[in-house]
Amino acid sequence: MNRSINFVIPILIALLTVSAWWLLNQPSEEPPWPSRIQGFSFSPMRADDDPSKKIFPSLLDIDADLALLQGDAHAVRTYTVESTLAAVPRLAAAHDLNVTLGAWIGEDKAFNDQELKRLADVLAEGNRNVVRVMVGNEAILREDVEVPELIQYLDRVRKFTWLPVSTAEPWHVWLKYPELVEHVDFITVHLLPYWEGVPVDQAVDYAINRYNEIKETYPNKPIIIGEVGWPSNGRRNRGAEPSPTNQTRFLRRFLARAEAEHYIYYVMEAFDQPWKARVEGATGTYWGVYDANREPKFAFTEPVVRIPHWRELAALSVVMGVLLLVFLYRDSSSMSKRGKGFLALITYAISTAAVWIVYDYTRQYMTPATAIVGLLLMVGGIGVIVLLMAEAHEWAESLWLQKWRRPFPLRKVADDRLPFVSVHVPAYNEPPDLLKETLDGLAALDYPHFEVLVIDNNTKDPNVWQPVEAYCRELGPRFRFFHVDPLSGYKAGALNFALRQTDPGAEVVAVIDADYIVRPEWLRHLVPAFADPEVAIVQAPQDYRDADENAFKAMCMAEYRGFFHLGMVTRNERNAIIQHGTMTMIRRETLDAVNGWSEWCITEDAELGLRLFEAGYKALYIPCTYGRGLMPDTFSDFRKQRYRWAYGAVRILLHHWRELLGVRKSALSAGQRYHFVAGWLPWFADGFNLLFNFAALGWSVAMVMFPLYVTPPYMTVALVPLVLFVFKMTKSFFLYRRRVTATLRQSFAAGLAGLALSHTISRAMFGGLITGKLGFFRTPKKAEASAVMRALADAREEALFGFAFWLAASLVMMRDDAFMLDVRIWASVLVVQSIPYLASVVVALISARQHLSASLVGPMHDMACQDVKEGEQPVTRDV
Repeated sequence: MNRSINFVIPILIALLTVSAWWLLNQPSEEPPWPSRIQGFSFSPMRADDDPSKKIFPSLLDIDADLALLQGDAHAVRTYTVESTLAAVPRLAAAHDLNVTLGAWIGEDKAFNDQELKRLADVLAEGNRNVVRVMVGNEAILREDVEVPELIQYLDRVRKFTWLPVSTAEPWHVWLKYPELVEHVDFITVHLLPYWEGVPVDQAVDYAINRYNEIKETYPNKPIIIGEVGWPSNGRRNRGAEPSPTNQTRFLRRFLARAEAEHYIYYVMEAFDQPWKARVEGATGTYWGVYDANREPKFAFTEPVVRIPHWRELAALSVVMGVLLLVFLYRDSSSMSKRGKGFLALITYAISTAAVWIVYDYTRQYMTPATAIVGLLLMVGGIGVIVLLMAEAHEWAESLWLQKWRRPFPLRKVADDRLPFVSVHVPAYNEPPDLLKETLDGLAALDYPHFEVLVIDNNTKDPNVWQPVEAYCRELGPRFRFFHVDPLSGYKAGALNFALRQTDPGAEVVAVIDADYIVRPEWLRHLVPAFADPEVAIVQAPQDYRDADENAFKAMCMAEYRGFFHLGMVTRNERNAIIQHGTMTMIRRETLDAVNGWSEWCITEDAELGLRLFEAGYKALYIPCTYGRGLMPDTFSDFRKQRYRWAYGAVRILLHHWRELLGVRKSALSAGQRYHFVAGWLPWFADGFNLLFNFAALGWSVAMVMFPLYVTPPYMTVALVPLVLFVFKMTKSFFLYRRRVTATLRQSFAAGLAGLALSHTISRAMFGGLITGKLGFFRTPKKAEASAVMRALADAREEALFGFAFWLAASLVMMRDDAFMLDVRIWASVLVVQSIPYLASVVVALISARQHLSASLVGPMHDMACQDVKEGEQPVTRDV
């Protein structure tokens, strides 16, 4: 039954995916394209041409373009007579095409004079297919010339030609300057409702109304429509969305009305113009009926479909989804139907989104710059997909496992059969009273055979370590104290020293931090697990006893709890837990077999666990509290602790990458490799997010400094960080409420504390990649809280980043095109990217205010085992 579900659910979700593609691509009937239209705006630039750089098409290229339009249009309209474009009238005559001949008017007066001289020369050739003359194109709109100056140019041309003369401007310019109308023989109006943000379904009526407004205002002047069209790609402008579908709909609807009303019009435009991207932005490129390769961009008579090749894209989405599911379903026998359905739904959604984004991105013309950006986006996109799938997999396993596959039964074992345990307590410069509390807890252990070794390494002040030494003597022969100075290797060095001093009869080594107070049943409950000869590690969670001191520590408690309630539980299912250096037990002979603790690594605990897995041993995790320690007192110490953990993770991955990737033979299973890579993937995502943030700020600066040339990043790509942030936050809140049984306040506090560490983790990622010489940092306990200014100083980097993002978002919204949707989305991305940095500032300030009550967050339940019968799986109240 379970195997059949693995096929039924993906098939159902695949059908749902295909149905979604089908529903979004229902054909719509539109008026057919006329057999022959009035005219095209004609700029015969090829992909490599650029008139702004004086690179013009050859006469052969121009002639080929005119031949393509022959029979499909009565006329073409040109914009300049510069270079080879002066030959358009002569070449068009051979293809039975009339010409509205244009002369370009710009800011350069010398160029304007030369252009008008060239115009006069072309007109002097006497080409009878030239039917009218256009002096300037939107020169007033661009503010290249003043109205009186343009009037002078118009009058000058009207003196040397008998042909009707005009200039071309949008409708509102003609209404604003009636004096201009007096110097033209006809009005040439541009009707481009896209630029005015009009939705496509209202655009034709809008254009006709503007035409009629001009007609009513100037009833005695003939009117032609010099440009009318819609872009097939580019930036969304308020309600106006550029797309091939909307271009088709607008043009076919308008042409039907224009033919019925007998308008003279020129469709904007015949061919796409890649060169315009530099001067008009991305949208300026995509107004052509034909693309830059001279292929039609849409159907002229058939029903309109949003994505003509949607079937192929839907199939690709399904294939990609199936491949991802094959990986995720490899080890899902204990997952319920809901969990598998959730994974299938997320997987197909991700694959469909990925296919759509790639399709959407590749619709633009590729330049070296866009190709490089596309390659970088593809690499980043693969990372995003892997991250989302890992997060979704943890989500599904946390909620919808039908049963735990690796139970941890409690066993009653006679005292004479229990192995001897050596408990190691490494200490460095710890307050004597704190350490005495730890020793009192160990002295109260309900276990017959154990010793306690306290290893104080490198503490300089005798007043710190000597009272502990004396207290060990008071507790009896089970307690042995060692003060070693100097001793290299940090905590790992101390533990290796203790291992050499361990009683030869000890079969199990247990390690706790110097601030942990253990419960009496710790050893009695957990040591029997070593009856399985393959078990090398038995791990209990870290828990804390000072969460009620203030709001900051209550936040930290909530943040810590997620890992031990969620990540470690799911990891245990595949024998892939992260060993941590307190509340852990290791089989003595396996510890000796792998040469003890690694003194090169500052996270020696996690590294040891991985080495033991590579050697083929097992580890067991039970999510029940058997000991509680102390949390960092300040945000600064909280950050340093997490920096050490993240830095150590990078060094471990670099040291063991061959084993993790299967390049070097080891006993690691696929599940173990998955968890060790995927488990640390969110931290690496934070690292790459820092690169994204620098790029985002740099791009925003360019947008502000060069608004005419730099537009927001591609909108579908810019949406990815927003989607990723929402997905991760939703997952975190949902799992905290359901599995950690946290309150809404606790869930929010945990999320805030986690976000506050994002920048620290990102720095640790790069620090670990660059150098392997970070010193060990002991997290101070019972330290004095930082003052407010000190807290702000500790979070100064984050504060600067947060300010930079808000400043960038504000400046971006001051652009003239701030009404554009892509600008607003980009500003939203900048604001969202600032949230982790602002969270750091907020948490730093909270840590400085020790008087803030922990009740603001609320107490969390202990991870304490409920009463269980012998041989049953201990469970917690929350798990």
